[in-house]
Amino acid sequence: MAEPRQSSSITAAFPAPPPFYKYFTETNLNRFAELQTESSTDLENTKDHQRLLRSLLNLPPELRYFQPPPAPPNGQYRSFGEDRLLAAPLVPLPDETSALYPSPPTPASLIQLTRSILLNFLELVHILATNPSATEYGPKWEDLRDLFRNAHQAINEYRPHQAREALILMMEAQVERGKREREGIGELRTRVDEMLADLGEGLDESGVEEDGVNGAGLGQGRWRGEDGVREREMEDEKRMWEVLRQDLGS
Repeated sequence: MAEPRQSSSITAAFPAPPPFYKYFTETNLNRFAELQTESSTDLENTKDHQRLLRSLLNLPPELRYFQPPPAPPNGQYRSFGEDRLLAAPLVPLPDETSALYPSPPTPASLIQLTRSILLNFLELVHILATNPSATEYGPKWEDLRDLFRNAHQAINEYRPHQAREALILMMEAQVERGKREREGIGELRTRVDEMLADLGEGLDESGVEEDGVNGAGLGQGRWRGEDGVREREMEDEKRMWEVLRQDLGS
């Protein structure tokens, strides 16, 4: 009795959501991410069907639905009770419907089709509101049908252009991100060069202290001068590394 009920729910015009939707919670999502990190096998890149099945069996039952299923081996899948192809060819317009947009379609032609659909829909509503029993709505209904077919066909033909534009935007974003990174590296290098120059000037100005009383005093003064230089070098190095940590961490 369960199988006919499941079949009818799948082939319904508006099927209910699958029962495993309740597993998609924030907690389970975090657990799945942790298991992916800990696992030696990357489930995202698992393409072999048998390896994928073994990986799924190692997961808890409530986390198995987070891994997308493999692609159908025969290139077909079932949706709303109909068999469909993964690489479905573009079906042309029916013979009784004429094309109302240029080839290839443009955004302006899509906007024009949308406005025509809205206008013809308002005209159809006006006809039905004025005289519901009239037969004048037949031609207007056919006009709406042809407009919807043309809009659907134009959108499908515009998909490759849309994909190219999306790829161009992604590449431009990557280029801009690379420019910002190079600018940040250049600014960091400038700051490091300035800091190293300041360190060199400080070393030149500090020098070595001299005590002209006697040889022992001279040696003692030189020793104190060298200790001061070392302390200043250590302070400058600490300050430089702190600046580097702040820049690299931001």
